[in-house]
Amino acid sequence: MDADAFWELIERSGREAGTKDGRLAWLDGELSRRSAEEIVGFQTWSTAVANRGCTWDMYAAYWSVFGRGSTDGFEYFVYWLMGLGREAFERVAECPDEVIELPQVLHALKLRRTRLAARSSRIWSEEEYPEFELLAYVAFEPYEKVTGLDVEHLGDAVRARGVRDKFPIAEIDFDGEAWDFDDVAEATRRFPRITHYWGSRTPPVPSGDR
Repeated sequence: MDADAFWELIERSGREAGTKDGRLAWLDGELSRRSAEEIVGFQTWSTAVANRGCTWDMYAAYWSVFGRGSTDGFEYFVYWLMGLGREAFERVAECPDEVIELPQVLHALKLRRTRLAARSSRIWSEEEYPEFELLAYVAFEPYEKVTGLDVEHLGDAVRARGVRDKFPIAEIDFDGEAWDFDDVAEATRRFPRITHYWGSRTPPVPSGDR
């Protein structure tokens, strides 16, 4: 499985199903019809693509846009970006500042403002939440069904191809240069689009550990 085939499956799942659970079910069915080699290929590309998002600037952009500092939440956000498709993911991986220009992100922020103003008890529904945790594990059950092996063997097979998962963050540092997210001048330099977006708006107060 090459990059084109991987992204075709990710994007087709969005065309085939309108919900996160539906996409997971479609991918499970599709991968379960594939060979073990193809499933390992899918997981290898999934890991490699997610690794591209494991950078200080991507984490800082997530932190600045959503006011959330949890590293688990950041991991699930990276997979949510992956679920948006190749063009959106690669655009933001190349320049994290451009995350603020994605329609899906702007929609999530609009919902957040509206519901906070209305004192709603819940900012986002499960479908609206800008995280997609289970996409990271979608190849696990198909691998077990096709091979009869424990999912740990899938991880071994991915590592044998030279790809090592950078998540969870607790086990490895972000790529790139570490910097102080509270440094306004540095944040403005790195994220002119995000800075411009917040302009007259009130930025979210970050929550969770950094």
